[in-house]
Amino acid sequence: MPEMTVSPEVFLAMGREVLASQPFSQLIGAELVALSPGRCELHVPITEAVKQQHGFVHGGVLSYAADNALTYAGGTALRVPVVTSEFKINYLRPAIGESLIARAEAVHTGKSQAVCRCDVFVVKDGEEKLCAVAQGTIAALPASPI
Repeated sequence: MPEMTVSPEVFLAMGREVLASQPFSQLIGAELVALSPGRCELHVPITEAVKQQHGFVHGGVLSYAADNALTYAGGTALRVPVVTSEFKINYLRPAIGESLIARAEAVHTGKSQAVCRCDVFVVKDGEEKLCAVAQGTIAALPASPI
């Protein structure tokens, strides 16, 4: 069977539909900005609701951004429904600014899993600063997940 291709605009729209179906993504205002096979860029606005007691972005929100971007990168590389099977993050500096940008890419794609990496940046006064790096293994869902 020939491989189905869609325009970049349709591909991004499909990714945005997935994001819109995730209540937590909607709660924090996440936005899928770019999506192509094996690559993703996700933005999260920094609001008071995502900060911890010291005034910077909670680590769980940084992890969310990285994990979701990794999963998009892996899923689009594998071209099947996926889940995260393993994930690691290193926090490099407090995220203080106006927004987060998570950029992920598939580093290696096999038949049933993709290894992906992600850089998470905080944007302050128009300048991006790396605040976390992550790596994860994204696995294809079996035909019947139960």
